[in-house]
Amino acid sequence: MANSLRGEVLNLYKNLLYLGREYPKGADYFRSRLKTAFLKNKDVKDPEKIKQLIARGEFVIKELEALYYLRKYRAMKQRYYEDDNK
Repeated sequence: MANSLRGEVLNLYKNLLYLGREYPKGADYFRSRLKTAFLKNKDVKDPEKIKQLIARGEFVIKELEALYYLRKYRAMKQRYYEDDNK
């Protein structure tokens, strides 16, 4: 049980690290915050608590993806449509 959760946590960390490359404040900022968040919870032993933290991390992944898609959409919209406020 512990090994499967460990694998999930490592996979979550890798995915977040990968997504952090495009973070608006910079990859170094994101990496340091990510490392701090994971180190803060390194002593958690309860499997249920670990599962909750993994679920929270997956939620953060979805939020980051939404942020990136929104940024991409805004850039595309800005390129192809004129600004009506001018």
